[in-house]
Formats: sequence, structure tokens, C-alpha cells
Amino acid sequence: MDHRMAAPHTADAKASGKFDFRGFLQLIRQTKPRYWQLWVGLLLGMLATGAQLIVPKFAQTLINGFSHGINRSLLLGVIGLFVVSAVISAFSGTLLGIFGENVVANLRSTLWQKLVRLRVSYFDDVKTGEMTSRLVNDTTQIKDLLANAFPQMVTSLLQLFGALVIMSLMDWKMTAIMFVAVPLLLLIMMPIMNLSSRVGRQRQDALATFSGATDETLSEIRLVKSSNAEAYETKTGFAQIKDLYQIGLKEAIYDSVAGPVMTAGMMALFVGVLVYAAARVAAGTMTMGTLVSFLMYLFQIIGPAGTLAQFFNKLSKANGSTERVRDLLKEPEEALETGVAKSVTDRTLAMQHVDFSYDDDDQPVLRDVNFEAKPNTVVAFAGPSGGGKSTIFGLLERYYQPTAGQVMIGDENAADLNLSDWRSQIGYVSQDSAIMAGTIRHNLTYGFAREFTDDELWQALKLASADGFVHEMSAGLDTQVGERGVKVSGGQRQRLAIARAFLRDPKILMLDEATASLDSESEAMVQKALGELMKGRTTLVIAHRLSTIIDADQIYFIEQGHVSGHGTHQELMESLPLYRDYVKIQFKA
Repeated sequence: MDHRMAAPHTADAKASGKFDFRGFLQLIRQTKPRYWQLWVGLLLGMLATGAQLIVPKFAQTLINGFSHGINRSLLLGVIGLFVVSAVISAFSGTLLGIFGENVVANLRSTLWQKLVRLRVSYFDDVKTGEMTSRLVNDTTQIKDLLANAFPQMVTSLLQLFGALVIMSLMDWKMTAIMFVAVPLLLLIMMPIMNLSSRVGRQRQDALATFSGATDETLSEIRLVKSSNAEAYETKTGFAQIKDLYQIGLKEAIYDSVAGPVMTAGMMALFVGVLVYAAARVAAGTMTMGTLVSFLMYLFQIIGPAGTLAQFFNKLSKANGSTERVRDLLKEPEEALETGVAKSVTDRTLAMQHVDFSYDDDDQPVLRDVNFEAKPNTVVAFAGPSGGGKSTIFGLLERYYQPTAGQVMIGDENAADLNLSDWRSQIGYVSQDSAIMAGTIRHNLTYGFAREFTDDELWQALKLASADGFVHEMSAGLDTQVGERGVKVSGGQRQRLAIARAFLRDPKILMLDEATASLDSESEAMVQKALGELMKGRTTLVIAHRLSTIIDADQIYFIEQGHVSGHGTHQELMESLPLYRDYVKIQFKA
């Protein structure tokens, strides 16, 4: 199994810089959030914080009045403020939570819509697990910042500055100590916060890589077992788990150090203020009520200071996530609905001087390829493996665009036509026909906008010589085929793909060695079904069987990405030694 690391994204480099507020806000705007929930939640949070700021002043009055007895109304007022503050905080938290969940749901919907519309070339370079990590882990980081960390930061700032203002009005000398001590404490915390932020980004990247590797391995578990690769995969997985563990250790250490350092610093500050205040009370320059009130405000400062430290940590982590999500959303996607929708019936399909390479720096896979497929004819592509035959089919499906040259339908460039409509007129049966987890019915109707009756489905299965084995299955059309279709054989899978092609009723049929990996009995049944499917259509075949080549109206011999010659079987046998040798070797003819 290939566990190569994907090329690092530009986002990873960007993530090491300052937080990009403009980019973050642009990303959030794309989700069309319900801003009223954010503003009302913040307003309620600020009201709750305001109520908390009033409590110590009430407490000061209450304590200073002890010599005249307990003021019951004032005591009830203090208790009432606590209750009101708690209720308002609960409403605030609920609204902000709903706001965050709405944003992350919309963001995931936007990402999912983007992912299924990305060009095939993107999926050639990026592992599925990494994309899943963007969809799940990175969006969660963004939600935590927006719905939790940001509102807590706003209310913490209000509480911090509100408490400091009130404290300065109560006793400016003690407040001056706070103004010096708190920034000094934050300065001490900054190196730890920076290290924690860096490790947080490393953890997100390592999680994406681990997710990609495990997804690849588990999706090909039969290859793992048939190759006796359990030990190798165990070792590889353990290595990645160890990397995650090492990163997790660093994060745990930094986080565990940050907490005690902050607590120790605040406690030192608290003890210092308490000693100074006690001396002031003993000297008669401060009342006991003022001391208690001041200490209550001091406690109100401790929480927000810690929250602000955590906010900057989460901000840095979310910055990397934001950049990666934005980079994904910037990826070019297929323009499925642009262009004119036109029928390809009775029009000649052709390639004209087509060059193609998967990457700009790669060697060309195709060089100056020309072919022509007239309506209702069979065109076969033959040649050694790796010559570029399947790549030609990929270009015809418009998974990729030619580096040079063009695909023509009639006198029009296929690239100018509506992509969804173009693909709806093509039926593609490959050597390893893909099948989705779900029922046989789901696989037959997958991707169709219209509904099919059971009679229509059974007719398609009959034409594909597949009705027999489906009838024998426990639930018929509603039989589950399992993950990646493991509950059906290769021949059955091919016939289901052919039945789906019958339902699609394509104008152009492409067969990519559709019987190459089948046993003789399955091959005979599939070949019979393909014969029915090919009637009245323009058919392009990557040839495997000698009978397919002999019966083709035109054969193009592809070698090293170039058309070495074309003609009928007999013409090529007489004129192209390469073809003659290929036929003798491949088919023992």
C-alpha cells in the first residue's frame, strides 16, 4: 500500500503567520449565517457579565452594613443577581451554540458540494482521508472558534476591563498593581502559548495524514490480506500513531504547563494583593467590605485572563483550518451546467492532434493522437498496456482536458458542450465496474433523475443477462451488495453495470476491457450482454478479445501514447508489423 504523503498545501505555510481575519470573515459569509443569533447571544452574554460585575459592589455594601444587622433586601438582591446572571448566560450559550452548529452545517454542506464537483485531477493527488479531515476536523475547529472561543473572548474582555475600571474607582493604588502584574503574567505566558499553537497545527495535519492512510488501507483490506501485509500495515499504522502520540505529548505538556503557570501567577498576584489589602485594613485606610469586593473582582479577572490565553491558542489552530478550507474552496471545479446541450446522435466523434500529460512537468501520456468514430460503428483500441488507451477514454469522458488538440463531436469542440448533458449520453463499462454500497436497485438507478418501475429494472437486467442471479438473491432488487460490492462476483458486477448502461440508453458506448478479468463462463454471459448493448450505438472498445478486434469497423493501434496505425484487422495485419506481432503474442493467433 502506498502511504506517500500528499504535497503540502500552501495553507500550511500561511498558517504559521498571523490570523487572517478578512479570510476568516469571507469564509463565514459563504455559509450565510444567522447573524441575529450571534448578536443576540453576545448581547445576552454581555448583560450576564454586567450583572456579575454589579454583585461585588452589592457585597461591599452588605458587608460594610453588618454592624447594623443583615440587610435582607440587599442579600436577596445579590442572590437574585446570581440567578438572573446564570439564566441569561444559559440563554446566551444556547443561542451561540445554535449559531455555531448552523455555521458548521452550512460550511460542511458547501464543502461537500464542492468536493463532489471538483475535477478528477484533484482526487489523483489528494487522499480521500485528508478531504474527510477537512470536512470534519477543520470545520469543527472553525465552529469552536466562532461559537465558543470568540463569544467567550468578548464577554471576558468586558468582564476584565469592567472589573479593572470599577477596581480603579474603588482603590487606584491596588489597581495599579494589577495593571503591572497582569500584562507581566501574559508576557510570561506568550512563549508557551506560541508553542502550543504550533503543536496544535501539527496535530491537525498529522490527523489528516493518518485519516488518509487508514482510509486507504481499510478500503483495500482484501489486498492487504491477500498480500499478507498485516504486519507491514500494522508497523506503518503504529508509526503514524506514534507520530500523533509524540505531538499529543507535546500538546499535553504545553497545555499542562500553561495552566499551572497561569494559576501560580494569579495566586501569587492574589496573595500579594491580599497581604497589601490586609495591611491597609489594619491601618484603617480600607474597609473590610471594600477588601472583599476587591477580591471578588480579582477572582473575576482570573477567569477572563485564562480564557483570553486559550482564545489565542484556538485562534492559531483555527487559522490553519481556515486556510486549508479556503484553499479547498478555491480549487477549480467542473462547470457541469455551462455550455450548450446538444444530442450526439448521428455525429462523428473524433480526436484531433491531442496531446496530454497529467502534470505539466510529466512526460506526455498521449502524443498527437488522432482517431475518428463514425455513428453506429465499432472502433477498437489495441496495444500494449500503459500505452494510453484508458487515458483516451478519460479524455472522452472529459475527466481531463487535452494539453493540446481537441475532442470533436461533428464540427463542434466537445469542451464547448454542456458537461452534464455530454456525460448523460455516454455509457461507460470498465474492467472493474464501480459499485456503491446499498441495494441492487440503488446501484441500477444511481445518478438518474427519474424513477424506474420494477418492470423497467427487470427488463434491463434481462437484457444484461443478470435477471437470473438477481431473482435467486434473498431480497431480489432490494438485496444489499455490501461495501464496494463484495457480495456480488466480478461477472455479476459487470452485468449490473451493463444493466445500468441499458437504463441509461447511451448514444456513445465505451467499453474498457469489460471482460478482461472474468472467468470463461462469466465472460461468455457478459459478452452476450455487451453484444445486445452495442446495437445501434457508436461503440469504442479497448480490445481484449480477438473476436472484438476482428469484428471492429476500425482499429487504432496505440503504442507509447501514439497511434502507430489504424484500419481493419486485415489491413493492419498486412501493413503494421507491430500490430501483427501484438496479435500473435496476445492472442496466440
